[in-house]
Amino acid sequence: MTLQLVGVQADMIWEDKPSSQARVRALLEAQSVREGALVVLPEMFATGFSLDVAKIAEVSGDGPTQRFMSQLAIELRSCVLGGVVTRDGTGKGCNEAVAYGPDGREIVRYRKLHPFTFGKESDHYRAGDRTVRFSWRGFVIAPFICYDLRFPEVFRAEVCHGVDLIVVIACWPEVRADHWRTLLKARAIENQAFVVGVNRCGRDPNLNYSGDSRVIDPRGTMLCDTEDKEVAFSVDLDRQIVDRYRNEFPVLPDMRPDFVAGP
Repeated sequence: MTLQLVGVQADMIWEDKPSSQARVRALLEAQSVREGALVVLPEMFATGFSLDVAKIAEVSGDGPTQRFMSQLAIELRSCVLGGVVTRDGTGKGCNEAVAYGPDGREIVRYRKLHPFTFGKESDHYRAGDRTVRFSWRGFVIAPFICYDLRFPEVFRAEVCHGVDLIVVIACWPEVRADHWRTLLKARAIENQAFVVGVNRCGRDPNLNYSGDSRVIDPRGTMLCDTEDKEVAFSVDLDRQIVDRYRNEFPVLPDMRPDFVAGP
């Protein structure tokens, strides 16, 4: 079964949800999205990477960003996954990736496991406590967020649960762009899985972002590279490629499960 993957690499409007959502819509209108696609938006796509939780947070399960994604999924008759900020009971924020199905209902919600301490994210956002996965068009998909990419053990744990498509949404800055490119490729090679990285581009009040959204196959071959431009890109992913390569080069059965730890 083939899955159309549509990624949206946008330059978000700082802390301006309506304008950022309009930008996403405009980019998608230039792309032909087929029914049943997986549409992926960046981390905090409606606001940029803001630490002002009080200003941008929404109630979990409701709010303008979540309603936008839900409505977009209905209109496109597809699965839409993107980043949103909610708030927990302590007042801290939750940096989440949420997916909605063609009926507009929430499929899965993942909270970022690793807030970026160096960037003060952990002062404002609470870490998640579990990985999640969901099935779509023959794939088992695990979403992760930005800094999670530096912690390969959680990716390996999800592969042990049958994941064959890894999605990383991000606001990954240009200053460490080479790390982004290298680590995405490494996660694909070591897990013999498709890896999709959807990053923002442009700039916010603090940082520049080079985009570099990409799709990498289980062999480590890059199928798509957006460089630094605003774009909605599309790649067709064939689930059989995963099975074929894992059978041709059976690395994963040699894993030592006693050394694989995950939440």
